[in-house]
Amino acid sequence: MPELPDLTVYIEHLSRRLVGRRLLGIRLASPFVLRTVNPTVEEFAGRVLVAIERLAKQLVFVFEDEYVLVLHLMISGRLQWREAGGSVARIPARIGLLALDFESGSVLFTEVSKKKRASIRLLKGSRALAELDPGGLEVLELALEDFSARLGQTHHTLKRALTDQHVFAGIGNAYSDEILHRARLSPFKLARTLELEEVEALHRAVREVLGEWTGRLRVEAGESFPTRVTAFHEAMAVHGKYRQPCPVCGAPVQRIQYADNESNYCARCQTGGRVLADRSLSRLLKDDWPKRIEELE
Repeated sequence: MPELPDLTVYIEHLSRRLVGRRLLGIRLASPFVLRTVNPTVEEFAGRVLVAIERLAKQLVFVFEDEYVLVLHLMISGRLQWREAGGSVARIPARIGLLALDFESGSVLFTEVSKKKRASIRLLKGSRALAELDPGGLEVLELALEDFSARLGQTHHTLKRALTDQHVFAGIGNAYSDEILHRARLSPFKLARTLELEEVEALHRAVREVLGEWTGRLRVEAGESFPTRVTAFHEAMAVHGKYRQPCPVCGAPVQRIQYADNESNYCARCQTGGRVLADRSLSRLLKDDWPKRIEELE
């Protein structure tokens, strides 16, 4: 799922191309992507785009007269850009959800998934938009004291606290793995039990990792619209690197899978050498499940 760094770069590129431009119309290829009925699609046609913002992990297109389009990419949603030309931009078959046609070009919304979780909502007014705000704080804007206070208010593990949009905004599965590895903290340590130096390390890691990756993605895209938006990058330390060597200590990266997500971590760097039990695998292997990183070597 695109997270804060990816969404920031999306917003920067979309803003340069679209802010101040008039929306010609919205073409729906999949009726299921639209989750609201009022205002209508037709009411947005002809309105000028004022700004593009982020609300948690949602993209917010703000039009004149308080008309708002909220786009949620979910796990598999992606955006494509087509410059205005002689013909109407074609919505990709099978994966295409809709097109936002502006004077300067078209934004194509796609989703490579059969589950079709991506969505748009058409709203009017700040009150309607506020109802979609899960309330998570913007981590890059938080002083250490406020960051510590929010951690102390949750009963979540660190992994869950970082990815819960009601706690912090914009962080998901991929960058939470990278942040916790940078901070050398277990993903399943309870957030409210952190010592002061651990809170400081986590706060510093959040700012470093999100800042570094936003910069890296900007450089990768350059002047071109970003096309390689993915949760897996070769330069990541642990996310998506199961069984590959940790770049810090060389121990094999471990993984815990649950539902549609997974947590990647280094046992030597983050859990004192202890291999955390994967629910499905540990049940299968029982006594053969390794307890220490040394048993894997």
